Amino acid sequence: MNSIRTNCDGLGRRDFLQVGFASVGGLALSDLMAMRAEAAVAKGKSSPEQINCILIWLDGGPSHYETFDPKPNAPQEIRGEFKSIPTSVPGVHFCETMPLLAKSFDKFSVVRSICHKDPNHGGGNHYMMTGSPTPVPVGCGAFVSFHPSIGSVVSRERGVRGGLPTYMSMPSVSRSGGAHFLGAQHAPFVVGGDPNSKGFRVRDVAIPQAISEGRAIGRNQLRASLDNLKRMTEKGAEDPTLGFDQSYIQGMELVTSPMAQAAFDLSQEPAETRKLYGEHDFGQRLLLARRLAEVGVSFSVVYWGGWDHHRGLFKSFKDGYAQKLDQGINGLITDLDLRGMLENTLVICLGEFGRTPKVNKDGGRDHWPGAMSVLMAGAGIPGGQIVGATDPKGYYASENIYSPEDFAVSVYTKLGIDPHQLLHTNTGRPVQLVNGGKPIKELFA
Repeated sequence: MNSIRTNCDGLGRRDFLQVGFASVGGLALSDLMAMRAEAAVAKGKSSPEQINCILIWLDGGPSHYETFDPKPNAPQEIRGEFKSIPTSVPGVHFCETMPLLAKSFDKFSVVRSICHKDPNHGGGNHYMMTGSPTPVPVGCGAFVSFHPSIGSVVSRERGVRGGLPTYMSMPSVSRSGGAHFLGAQHAPFVVGGDPNSKGFRVRDVAIPQAISEGRAIGRNQLRASLDNLKRMTEKGAEDPTLGFDQSYIQGMELVTSPMAQAAFDLSQEPAETRKLYGEHDFGQRLLLARRLAEVGVSFSVVYWGGWDHHRGLFKSFKDGYAQKLDQGINGLITDLDLRGMLENTLVICLGEFGRTPKVNKDGGRDHWPGAMSVLMAGAGIPGGQIVGATDPKGYYASENIYSPEDFAVSVYTKLGIDPHQLLHTNTGRPVQLVNGGKPIKELFA
């Protein structure tokens, strides 16, 4: 499975490269750590133990019908080809494509009543990734960055933790996953590649092969000796090398730290654990996200593109989409629970919207922001709970209706961040982090 797929707007890996990593939020680690060091010093942030978040982004908009909100009593052209199955909670049914998650439903909640009015990928993505609607209409093909993403805000609030980036995304970045006016120091560090492949390596998290570890450490010691020499700066003048020193030290700590190296080394995991997640790129990225949460990475995004099923939806689900999603998320939640990590790890799975009630002539469903299903687990969220509902045919959220603002407020509150604080742009203009919104009360029972 290639997890970077195009949507109906035709965006894929090449488009991200053409736009540039600075535009969509990805930076080389050396640049990222340098800027984050400055930000951490400026804010004087400490790094207390807090809830970390793993956000699974299904880019393109997954169908609520074929996952967590089936409508078995609706007409064939609405209910589709799949049947519904009972979950571990009496009276609650999922689509038959999610058998493992149906059995483990006692460990998570599904919100069926989050909705909005933007049917475009760009606008919908921005709304759900930031909690803020776009100020102007945005079409499908736009890379949107009008407001900082939730991950970037978490980076700003928590600063550098243990030498590791606070915000990471793999294998790519959502188009609205960047930092916007918070600055590139709060953009995500992108972990590309397939962690299920042999010889998987993360860029910038290894000493170059041309330099052995001993030689690298030796060079570092030599540099430290030279740095002890009196710098030829005027009294009271700021030394521009000090900021570089801080990022250099962090970079060396990252590539020589056993903790950092171990976090990316999936070969340390037992074979049965890797099988639990699924021996495919999506499952192994979720496993990597768990390992990153263990060492203190605050916010990880696992990005999976290709959910814009305008055609061949049922075939795609039968060909692996459903099985990998079901196995991967079930493996993550089960593993976190067994390790005692579910209470301090927030797991979220969503896309920018749901899909249309009627199956189209190409065997697919189109964009539909009036209804969607969002899976949420951990961080004190009750298990076995359906929040809200859609109408009998799945057209619209009809009970306990919540907005993207409510969703963002709930996430920030779970992470211990004030969702209504004022931010300031680089021109000094005040911007409220989330404009309105209230916590989804059922997630705080």
